[in-house]
Amino acid sequence: MRVDCEPIFVRDGPVWTSAGVTAGMDLALALVEDDLGRDVAHAVARHLVLFLRRPGGQSQFSVALWSRQPATDPVRAAVTAIHADPGGRHDIAGLAAHAGLSPRHLQRRFTAELGVPPAAYVERVRVEAAQRALTEGDEPVEAIARRYGFTTAETLRRTFHRRLGIAPSDYRARFRSTAEPAGAHHLSQNGEPV
Repeated sequence: MRVDCEPIFVRDGPVWTSAGVTAGMDLALALVEDDLGRDVAHAVARHLVLFLRRPGGQSQFSVALWSRQPATDPVRAAVTAIHADPGGRHDIAGLAAHAGLSPRHLQRRFTAELGVPPAAYVERVRVEAAQRALTEGDEPVEAIARRYGFTTAETLRRTFHRRLGIAPSDYRARFRSTAEPAGAHHLSQNGEPV
């Protein structure tokens, strides 16, 4: 048998194992994601007020589910517009048009309901989208920056440093998904499957 102390959980064919109670919650979310997809797993994690973790084959790294849910339809409409196109132009006037409110009224209600002003919310959604893009694909950092509304790689880099304390390229190197291909097995030191 081979023991790997780094992953929070391991999948070996049909067998899934985790490191402990908290890792078991991560494993449960991974099972939900495996069966129903990432969006459902994210919704379950938010509903249970858990952290959404990186895939089990990686060292632990959490992305807090920071967003409160909007309480009213106008704010919900603005939030929906942001999530539908994180890289879109989401100035207060445009968001107010989605919400059917004046810019000043939206600013107050948005901040009261979600705990952050619209601009900060937009930035967080963009950072989260860029994090996913960096770990799930090979698109150049410059292209990710443009796609998610940062305009340049330098703006993305500054935002990542301020919010996460790491450069986008370093983030990608550390947290890129390294899930094993289907059918991959861990072997013991004598070469037998674990």
